[in-house]
Amino acid sequence: MKHQPKHVPLNLLLGCCTLTVIGCGPPPLPWPDTPLYSQAHIVAAEIAEREEALTQIIGHYAHFDVVAYEEELRGDPMRTFITSYGFTDISLDGNLLVQDDRFCHAEHQINREGMTSSLSDTATQAIRPPPQEITVTQQGLRWLIHRPVSPTLIGANGDPSQPLPNDRNLIDFNDPDNDGKPGITVQIQVGDYIRGEVYIARREMFENLLELKADGSLRGTVRDFSEQVVAGASSFIFDSNANPTQADDVGLNPVILIPIPEDIDTCDELMEQRHSLLPEAPSFPS
Repeated sequence: MKHQPKHVPLNLLLGCCTLTVIGCGPPPLPWPDTPLYSQAHIVAAEIAEREEALTQIIGHYAHFDVVAYEEELRGDPMRTFITSYGFTDISLDGNLLVQDDRFCHAEHQINREGMTSSLSDTATQAIRPPPQEITVTQQGLRWLIHRPVSPTLIGANGDPSQPLPNDRNLIDFNDPDNDGKPGITVQIQVGDYIRGEVYIARREMFENLLELKADGSLRGTVRDFSEQVVAGASSFIFDSNANPTQADDVGLNPVILIPIPEDIDTCDELMEQRHSLLPEAPSFPS
């Protein structure tokens, strides 16, 4: 507790932290209204021929998605938004249409005032799903794109097709963010004085349900089935094996792919231009 001011008793500091983490203190904030982003003015593309639709779908995109998670902590809801920025490339590999995702940056929002969490860009960029075959389905003149689940391990070695063990002692953790800690490190801050780290491994499993829009974008929802195990923490206060689940409301879980020039291909370039290309991350109403 080297950041602890001398005039704050240790037992009070630990007590305040524990109370905040389990849900005491200010009441939890509700979910915002949904959908998070009004897209009623963005109409579906109307294309009769499959070849023309595929020509529009193939391309290089700025990737934006939000996953809303929730869990119960001592009877109070803990809600979190994780917003991811990156690139999606859709290309033909022989006769297969393939989606390749590459992430750059993630932002976290928690429904507790004074509590924040964050993940380094190094950790975010280590999440590298394998290229995945996607399917394109015609409904009248509309075109729907489905990217199925492709399990990916982050923070652990093993077979991604198999579930993560619940027992952390059975997991072979690695260190993809190269900070000397097992798994990937999540930074947590509670109020002005409480800071800590949680070390986690995840089996990332998500699917995209998208539609081709008239403006060339692909928009829809992301469904997340990921698993998470805590490897440890900087303090016992934060060492809780949380495994939150995705909120059911599809309006809280959008994915938006915006076509961009091929020469915008580095994370620095994307993040410099994200405010002109992509929506702002969601927030909880005060």
